Amino acid sequence: MTSTLVFVPITDLAIGHFVQLDLGWLEHPFPFNTFKILSQEQLDIIRGLGLSKVRVDLKKSTVVVPDARQSASPVEETPVVPVISPAQAAAIELKRQRIAQNQVLRTRINATEKQFVQAAKTCRELTRTIFSNPAGSIAQASNLIGGITDSLLNDSEAIVHLLGDKIAGEEIYLHSLNVAMLALLLGRELKLERRLLDTIGVATLLHDIGKVEIPDRVLLKRDPWTASERDLVKEHVAFGFNIAKKAGLEPLAIRIIAEHHEYLDGSGYPRGIKNDAISVGGRVLSLVNAYDNFCNPINLANALTPNEALSLMFAKQRSKYDMAMLGRFVHILGVYPPGTVVLLSNDAIGMVLSVNPAHPLRPVVIVYDANIPKSEAMILNLEQDCDVNIAKALKPSQLARPVYEYLSPRQRVTYSFDQNGTGQ
Repeated sequence: MTSTLVFVPITDLAIGHFVQLDLGWLEHPFPFNTFKILSQEQLDIIRGLGLSKVRVDLKKSTVVVPDARQSASPVEETPVVPVISPAQAAAIELKRQRIAQNQVLRTRINATEKQFVQAAKTCRELTRTIFSNPAGSIAQASNLIGGITDSLLNDSEAIVHLLGDKIAGEEIYLHSLNVAMLALLLGRELKLERRLLDTIGVATLLHDIGKVEIPDRVLLKRDPWTASERDLVKEHVAFGFNIAKKAGLEPLAIRIIAEHHEYLDGSGYPRGIKNDAISVGGRVLSLVNAYDNFCNPINLANALTPNEALSLMFAKQRSKYDMAMLGRFVHILGVYPPGTVVLLSNDAIGMVLSVNPAHPLRPVVIVYDANIPKSEAMILNLEQDCDVNIAKALKPSQLARPVYEYLSPRQRVTYSFDQNGTGQ
């Protein structure tokens, strides 16, 4: 197969060429070593790097190299000693500042993970003590939700982050907390009053409390449930209703727990109620609970990607959900929710780390680059890097092994939000 990668003299370089710069990442101001030249400004910058020739991929270029076999020579490994002008040095310094900003973002996400781990421990504890100390457990749940709600209402923009796999543990507690985070984010987006937000949050933390009555051999079974097992699992709603009632939970929270598997088209359980018969809180919880179950099933081999889950809910299951709520939920998570593996417009591969609801099509993406250590991986804020956008979502299984190991797509898709405001 004939290679389409050739050297082109710097004087013949043009807008539309797809270039590969033979420089270290910090020896030029561009986010990538490989990219298509889209403007005269980019072309001028490349010409100022001190290179005599540049590698060009003809297949990915949108200009034709004149008489390519004469003006372009086959790729050879040639040492390059760049000459950096003062202007280029200034641009590279900006790039160094970007690296520092990325480190700040990593630090903030790590802090968010620690907060999530602590919250998960609280969730586990209150679940275990609700029988022996129901009043204390409800107070714990209220305090936890109150703190989260305070943070949400005090932020002008909540940045939704993907959390790492190191928080993985007991799936039931992670699921309840993850759903609580998403329910509160959606409730805030819907401008629900504070008291209702708190009630939804507490109900969400305890919505699966009835599963303590289901044997683990059934609940955590990775093979498909038998009909009788499925019927038993569905009983967790009734079990949860009774536990919440005995614990003295407020009536609206009890109702929301009872409705968390009900759908607007009547296809849910246990009562098959429809439309306005389901409370606002019940509709919020039903929606976010379904999303998290799609992304994080017991058998993770059956998991949908965040993008697939939202697409399924919006395109094929819209009769089940309040469409106004689903639309706002998509707005919060973006078209490409955190955890989505994506192909960028310059053919780079990345994974969405964070979404700012104010700019749902321009998320923050961690990018694979074999020339950059994984610990220092480039993080692009597509709101700022306007020359690059997302071309499409990919399945993690489509990734080559080195790319997969570099990006580390999450086995469990777990979210929290940045309590410091603006992402980067």
